[in-house]
Amino acid sequence: MGVKYCFRNKDHVVIVMPYLEHECFADILHSLSFEETKEYMFNLLKALRHIHSFGIVHRDVKPSNFLFNRSLKKFALVDFGLAQGTSDTKIDLLKVLQPKKQDGLVGSSTQRSVFGERNFNVHSAVTIDNTTLKAAKPSKTIDVTTRKLATRKTVSTKSTSSAVPKKAASTCQTSLTCDCYAKDQVCNICLARTRQVAPRAGTPGFRAPEVLTKCPHQTTAIDMWSAGIIFLSLLSGRYHFFNAADDMNALAQIMTIRGSKETIQASKCFGKSVLCSKELPSKDLRTLCEGLRSAIVLPNGNQHDIQKQRAALQMRIMENQDGWFLPESPDITPDSPAVVRSSCVSTPDNMEQSNHNGWDRVPNEAYHLLDRLLDMNPATRITAEEALIHPLFKNMR
Repeated sequence: MGVKYCFRNKDHVVIVMPYLEHECFADILHSLSFEETKEYMFNLLKALRHIHSFGIVHRDVKPSNFLFNRSLKKFALVDFGLAQGTSDTKIDLLKVLQPKKQDGLVGSSTQRSVFGERNFNVHSAVTIDNTTLKAAKPSKTIDVTTRKLATRKTVSTKSTSSAVPKKAASTCQTSLTCDCYAKDQVCNICLARTRQVAPRAGTPGFRAPEVLTKCPHQTTAIDMWSAGIIFLSLLSGRYHFFNAADDMNALAQIMTIRGSKETIQASKCFGKSVLCSKELPSKDLRTLCEGLRSAIVLPNGNQHDIQKQRAALQMRIMENQDGWFLPESPDITPDSPAVVRSSCVSTPDNMEQSNHNGWDRVPNEAYHLLDRLLDMNPATRITAEEALIHPLFKNMR
């Protein structure tokens, strides 16, 4: 989105941008043709290539921030309120701040927001002898837990001691040894330590794995993951695709699609250890998207149609070789409308519907690009520049 002009009115700064009338993504999702979907993704990737070339990470790429005028075929990426600069950004106001050393204290690097103001999603910290401490006063909860751990240590080493010196409480975090590594629980020692802080700004459901696991070094790859989630919604006809209450549940939902082994292996590449209590195989993206799209509801129908569709979906599950389980849609009830076009139901009307809008001819290149966008490893995830020359867009300028 461009800018017409800016002005100041007393204590307000006003940025005037062009007005683009646009459609709601959820309203047009099921009526978009595959060619429109390609055009949508192509223009989104063009916008990302442009801002990434300046070293800008948008951090909040989602359908409501990518305006689309269907009749005029106009697109605009908006809302840079959470945007940050990369370590090599070309924009001075977005360059990472490196505080000077003072009295043995080393300040951590702090990313600046897109407007050069303080970014409240990034918290500053100081480091003392390899021990990271919050600049703010510790909370009462952490202080009490730390005191208990210090007491336990003092009693075990010196049974005659009945009081815990104040100094022990401040040093117990580094002196005690953790024994919960690679276990599915967190010990009290780790709970007493200062939590690792990393940027996690963004919208739930669109955050990349490295954001969910608090990876401190985040790049433009997080925008490419978000673009992949949008593409996943377009191909599957499901929005919102992921809906989790917290970051760990969000990561678990991603595992059900991308696989637990792939998640664990990728997390090691950016310095994280992920433990999954159950092995989850990765899903075939074509089977996943076609299965979900086959359960799109129509405005009219009856209970017989619903039962017929459920039987067809069950047949598909039994015949599938990769073990993909298509859950029963919560939208399908005895009083709900019928479900359209399962590939297992061969009627003339069904065949006519399946050929509509080109969704029966989605090429393999689409799912290959989706796989690259949803690469769990940010280091190997496809860039916007690379995505624009992907074979899926070979006939587009």
